[in-house]
Amino acid sequence: MMTTMIDISRTLFAKMAVWPGDSPFSLVQTLFLGQSSPVNVTTLTMSAHTGSHIDAPHHFTQGQAVEQLDLRIYWGLAQVVTVDKEGGPLVPADFAAYDLSVAERLLVRSPASDLDPSVFPEDFVYPSPELADFLGNLGIILYGTDAPSMDKSDSKALPGHHALYRNNIAILEGLDLSQAADGIYELVALPLKIAGGDGSPVRAVLRHI
Repeated sequence: MMTTMIDISRTLFAKMAVWPGDSPFSLVQTLFLGQSSPVNVTTLTMSAHTGSHIDAPHHFTQGQAVEQLDLRIYWGLAQVVTVDKEGGPLVPADFAAYDLSVAERLLVRSPASDLDPSVFPEDFVYPSPELADFLGNLGIILYGTDAPSMDKSDSKALPGHHALYRNNIAILEGLDLSQAADGIYELVALPLKIAGGDGSPVRAVLRHI
């Protein structure tokens, strides 16, 4: 029997929304299969933070770059939970209906999963330092979200990013959790091996268990 999987990655396409001011996604075909070429070849241009991606500590600290990360963090049991808030900081009380200790990886589904992927959201939810500390005490090792960041879009201090880092919680952003019901899954979301990278796109998948 074939295992049921849910692709929770964002599709990469021209004119998709990216962080304001960041490099747009581009795919340009440089060779065309035919009489003059035996293959099709394309060139990709994009930010390391395009679509579904991880933030390495090197993105906002002097910490590890992408190729130094422990891949075990990005493969294992994960719990999907839903919050109804459309924007602002999340606190432990927003998860009162859930037992967040049942899996080491937490994936937070919000209304952002259902937004137009070609429009950058004006507002979205993000973890407060209080929530990061709470999750750290529970032993959470990865926080995933369908939002584009762990802080509000105009933040310069990045308190959410830093609080997660302080609690040894890895960051996974820009997921599409629209087809993932609340529950426990196996998550695979491996980053590319980019020397000195501050982030990396991922192909994120959930497997029913």
